[in-house]
Amino acid sequence: MIINNIGQVRHLTLNRPARRNALDSKAIEELKDALQAADRDPAVRAIVLSGAAPAFCSGSDLKELSTMSIQEMCDSELVTAEVARSIAGLSKPVIAAVEGFALGGGFVLAISCDVVVTASNARWHLPEVPNGWLPPWGLQALLARVGAVRARLLTWAADPIDGNEAHRLGVADYLTQAGNADQDALALAQRLAALPAEAITSTKRFFEPFVTHDGERLDRLATQHFASNCEGGTAQALLSKFKVKS
Repeated sequence: MIINNIGQVRHLTLNRPARRNALDSKAIEELKDALQAADRDPAVRAIVLSGAAPAFCSGSDLKELSTMSIQEMCDSELVTAEVARSIAGLSKPVIAAVEGFALGGGFVLAISCDVVVTASNARWHLPEVPNGWLPPWGLQALLARVGAVRARLLTWAADPIDGNEAHRLGVADYLTQAGNADQDALALAQRLAALPAEAITSTKRFFEPFVTHDGERLDRLATQHFASNCEGGTAQALLSKFKVKS
């Protein structure tokens, strides 16, 4: 994790470029600690989350998951889910800056942020259903952004979408040219940081129940489906490539 302060903005950058910023246990712990530290720091008024090139985030680290049983995988994904859900509960706005691609858990981590800025050529995709399982967490964030029918279609993931389509559908809030997502996210964060902090926090507190409604229960339900799906033929064929113990 790279941490920089730019005025009253804390810029957090996922920094595992060799793994396309995949989320392993260490990365999730670092993200959790960095978000909490930024929220506690009175000098910080807004937070930007981005990924080191070439991507925002490729999702869960299958290399790490391949060492786990299915139950251990579920436990790990629930920890990640808790960190993603915690973003809505912070007192300060969190803006995702998406370049390259946001896949699987990376897609959901981005939309768990309060605001999403996407490059027009960014690739967005939820590959879990084609892999044989329901995404194990974060679908409430998708529901909050696009509604149930569109969320279902995106979860079926017949085709990836680009940043233009993500913006049109409401997955992302701001659209920018390739290479400008960090710059535009930081500029937006600075504008939000200039607003009265108490009113910014009150706004987050008011909308939090609508954004996160029943999120923890739904994450646990999705994880139960995920565990069951992982016993199926399609999932087992893929998981066997990573030597996951069933």
